[in-house]
Amino acid sequence: MKIHEMQKKIAEIKKEKNILLLAHSYQAREIIEVADFTGDSFQLSVAADKAKEQTVIMCGVRFMAETVKILSPEKRVFLANPTAGCPMAEQMDIELIEGVKKTFPDYTVVAYINTTAALKTISDVCVTSSSAVKIVDRIDNDNILFIPDCNLGAYVAKQLPHKNIKLLQGGCPIHAAVSVEDVVKAKADYPGALFLVHPECVPEVVELGDFVGSTSAIMDYAANSKHKEFLIGTEMSIAENLQYTCPDKNFYCLSQKLLCPNMKVTTLVDVLNCVSGKGGEEITLDEQTIKAATGCIERMLNISNSKK
Repeated sequence: MKIHEMQKKIAEIKKEKNILLLAHSYQAREIIEVADFTGDSFQLSVAADKAKEQTVIMCGVRFMAETVKILSPEKRVFLANPTAGCPMAEQMDIELIEGVKKTFPDYTVVAYINTTAALKTISDVCVTSSSAVKIVDRIDNDNILFIPDCNLGAYVAKQLPHKNIKLLQGGCPIHAAVSVEDVVKAKADYPGALFLVHPECVPEVVELGDFVGSTSAIMDYAANSKHKEFLIGTEMSIAENLQYTCPDKNFYCLSQKLLCPNMKVTTLVDVLNCVSGKGGEEITLDEQTIKAATGCIERMLNISNSKK
């Protein structure tokens, strides 16, 4: 079956079964084209929560599907490809963080949304890459334990020198693989391009950015900028997708290292099988986990919406 035939079949089944199809911005173009909503992990969860559909399929990685289930426990949530994990989300467990909390009992635990549901249950507040600085700044406690990404945490710490932010060694291995040498070479290859970088990259790389922001912020900046050339310092799908949405501009991927195999493992065939009931995995979380993890996310929203 050809790509357009599969896309047509997926659209038909979605409509027939009243399914909401979500795709993270790092997904392949042929998947994004059939998705009902595309965005970063938190945007997808909010979209699912607001949608009328009671069945949701996530084209992304496991922690994203878990977050959808946490915010919409009454809905059936499926991960299109069950093998799609996230090394950053899975690299720390409850036992490790509980041990660190005992050593630093007066620290507020701030969890990046790129964490498992289990870790969210023992965290005080959740953050996204776009809200991390704002949320941490508004937390009453100056002592912060930021997990799991030490690079995003270092970026937050630099913006908030009045906070005492403790970091653990962890993060996204894909973003962390990019070096200053990669940036220097790419800037030499594309001297007229603005460098837009994700704060999950190492601090030395982030410092070279003309703009630092989340995936959605990078896409918005590029789309709204009058500039015509951009060097994209995040997963290479973003450069590709921006080229589709802004054909009058040029987008270059910073490095071939910026390829996430977990995001790329989901195929259009997986999506077709999942909507057809022949594939995917339904995400199940117990009531206690959902309740505890929801508190972490709700505190993020409450702090974000406060007038402080």
